[in-house]
Amino acid sequence: MSDPGERIRIGTSGFSFPDWVGPFYPPGMKSPDFLAFYAQHFDVVEVNSTYYRVPHPRVLEQMERKTPAAFRFVVKLNQAMTHERSLDPALFRDFLGAVEPLKRAGKYDGLLAQFPWAFRRNASSLEHLRALRERLPDGPLFVEFRHDSWARPEVMAFLREHRLGHCVVDEPALPGLMPAVAEVTIEDAYVRFHGRNAANWWAGSGADGGSKDRYDYNYSPAELGEWVKKVGELADRARRTYLFFNNCHAGQAARNAALMRELLRQQKLPA
Repeated sequence: MSDPGERIRIGTSGFSFPDWVGPFYPPGMKSPDFLAFYAQHFDVVEVNSTYYRVPHPRVLEQMERKTPAAFRFVVKLNQAMTHERSLDPALFRDFLGAVEPLKRAGKYDGLLAQFPWAFRRNASSLEHLRALRERLPDGPLFVEFRHDSWARPEVMAFLREHRLGHCVVDEPALPGLMPAVAEVTIEDAYVRFHGRNAANWWAGSGADGGSKDRYDYNYSPAELGEWVKKVGELADRARRTYLFFNNCHAGQAARNAALMRELLRQQKLPA
């Protein structure tokens, strides 16, 4: 694991996956023990369960208690905030209440707003981003775009103006998808690795009209090696750089996160 003072943190987008038992978690391990084991190998995680349901604060309090003092959490916004564009005060009150235990413990490193491909760059979308920042004023708020209409210099200027972090994405090079724009718009940099499963990205009926298997992808050492220099450049411009792997099928995210850490260490980067 990396030292808490080091500048690059590497983890995965979630940890509670039954199909990680065997590939990552020891055979027979039960889900209540997943996070404590995960925290022996990584020092940060994205909490993705909050996307589906805003939990009671004790849920994140229990998660926090299973991790050491140096461990950190980034929490994904609820889908009502990003996909339905809800600005219901009660929703935001409950969400902020849910993450409060992480803040009290000093283990809260910010929020992630993952928008769908249908979220295009236009006046109403920009206004929604402003509204999110107003309702979530404290701490880092990283924004992930899926549509390539956001890949413009003026968007990065807008994010800087409104203290919104740009989430760099690695995903298939398909028409309309957001390319990997390696920009830093707040003091921290943020990268999510979704895999490059172009064949299954739009097939089926999963999120954004795509396949539930879109994240079934295992990065090769050469593919991750393409990122080593980029990560170094991001780290030179940021206080801290977060790398999260979202290719979570069958433990691939954990394996690729560990491989990326080793590639960075070989280049003497602080991961």
